[in-house]
Amino acid sequence: MPRVPQARIASIPSETTLPMTVANMTFMVDRLGKDCAPLQFVRELTQNAIAAIGPTPQGRGEVIWDVDWNRYTLTGVYKLAVIDTGIGMTGEEMVEYINRLSSSMHEQSATRNFGIGAKIAAAPLNPAGLIYLSWKNGVGHMVHLWRDPVTDQYGLRQIPRPDGTFAHWAFLTDDIKPDTIKDHGTMVVLLGNEEDADTMVPPADVPMRAKWLLRYLNSRYFKFPDGVRLHAREGWQLQRGDQHNFLRVVEGQGPWLDKVSESHGTVQLGDARIHWWIAKESADVNAGHNPPPGHVAALYQDELYELTTGRSGTARLQSFGVLFGHNRVVIYVEPDCKARSVVPNTARTNLLLDGEPLPWADWAAEFREKMPAELVALIEEIGSKVSSDHRQSIHERLKQIRDLFRISRYRPVPRGKELIDESALVLGGEPADSGASRSSTGEGRGGGRGGRAGDIYGLFLAARGIPGEELVIEQDPKVDWISILDGTRAAGDLEDRAARYIPQQNRLQINADFRVFTDMVKRWLDQYSQTPAAAGVVEGVVREWFEQQLIEAILGSLAMKNSRLWTIEDLDRLWSEEALTAVVMPRYHVDQSIRRTLGQRLGSLKERIA
Repeated sequence: MPRVPQARIASIPSETTLPMTVANMTFMVDRLGKDCAPLQFVRELTQNAIAAIGPTPQGRGEVIWDVDWNRYTLTGVYKLAVIDTGIGMTGEEMVEYINRLSSSMHEQSATRNFGIGAKIAAAPLNPAGLIYLSWKNGVGHMVHLWRDPVTDQYGLRQIPRPDGTFAHWAFLTDDIKPDTIKDHGTMVVLLGNEEDADTMVPPADVPMRAKWLLRYLNSRYFKFPDGVRLHAREGWQLQRGDQHNFLRVVEGQGPWLDKVSESHGTVQLGDARIHWWIAKESADVNAGHNPPPGHVAALYQDELYELTTGRSGTARLQSFGVLFGHNRVVIYVEPDCKARSVVPNTARTNLLLDGEPLPWADWAAEFREKMPAELVALIEEIGSKVSSDHRQSIHERLKQIRDLFRISRYRPVPRGKELIDESALVLGGEPADSGASRSSTGEGRGGGRGGRAGDIYGLFLAARGIPGEELVIEQDPKVDWISILDGTRAAGDLEDRAARYIPQQNRLQINADFRVFTDMVKRWLDQYSQTPAAAGVVEGVVREWFEQQLIEAILGSLAMKNSRLWTIEDLDRLWSEEALTAVVMPRYHVDQSIRRTLGQRLGSLKERIA
């Protein structure tokens, strides 16, 4: 925001500005809350607790996610609570900070504390309220933030005090003070929708439900500040004292990755740093406490944003060039805050770089050019096990119908008959004016056919480009058959899918374990069961014809590129894993081709029967 010069301020007459207010606070809180991820409240309350520890005299302390055992003892209901040994708050301070939407006892800024996170993330999920119990200088205080069921407004609930008076905060005895808190600290209890709701139960669709607090905190934080120890309860449903009902240390992804990795490092990009890890083959990475390798995230102020796992994580790792072994690799991208403006969005679910979404594709392309030697070695080691020896025969067959795919590219030459768009030269170039020839009189330049651009400015379009000529480029995708048996495919990757296409590297990975392929192999092995050494031939022929079917689908998809009615998003769907699976579902013509080829190589079945 531009600042008003001091000289001008001195010349402005003294006036009173009426501050802007919010007419419907309930609507604002609910609307902002919808932008939050389901477990965002855990991050916000954890961050508040960490911030409260910093100003303590020792600058050290604990944060504990646990059951409110006092309430459980009295009611038998599990209520989630977070406890910290921070500086604590008085009753008056809690009224000031908690009952205002954008208010905080810590400094507010676009890159630090907003003062609204815990309220918008937690209040809509807990209409029955959040109880704040806080001790400062040995004195306990309480407030109850709730959604009033009568007025439907968020605010502090009025509390009847023992002396007969009413206020929006009250003093506490030490009887309910957690053992962790001594002279100062805070406990926040989440009540959920109603008094008897079990708030230790995670929201629907949250993974690792028995360890959800630990898993979320480890996936959200890269590491915690020095002097801050964090624990989360596991096995709370078991009897108190059971060895499996305990507080487990939460350390964040960074320390854990360092322990389970065989190598790691950092690659400097133009406006970011890439931190990478390769997990040991023997490492136990599936205990559920941490998101396992095979994911990518953005790293900012020791927190992880936009973490992608599963199929999305695999796809992003492959865009970074990790074609094989991605189930052992983790990549975190840390934007350079000195070179670019980096801020989280209001709900802290995504990062913005100069006000725009993160440039994942640009980072991936730059990283592929600077791939660390350790990653290259891993990829080559696993990649050497893949099998694909059908390339030449498929290529020769497709040459006969190459014109049907209409895949033309262009190269610059001094007196070429076409104009090439310079931005496409890296890909081989494409004509800049839909095939219009160059002319000294300028014919073929501009709109050509009037109104093509949709308005008058179409008359002034230039056929931007440089002289060139058509160049036929063979761009059949590189094919890898991957399988769990030889270690080229990890369990869960491409599960029950036929193939995936990686456009950045023009690479087609085919799942050799997919049932359509294995069923076809079995069908023809049964037919040639009496033929010695038929297994290898049958498997090779089956793969060859399905491979050709998938290659044709990719080539046909690429031919749609840069068409007016086909966007990048459309093409992504056209060569998605599901679409490529559909490609291999029709089997009649493939079966007939396999029959002919096996007849040539192993002898026809009719001849063998005769």
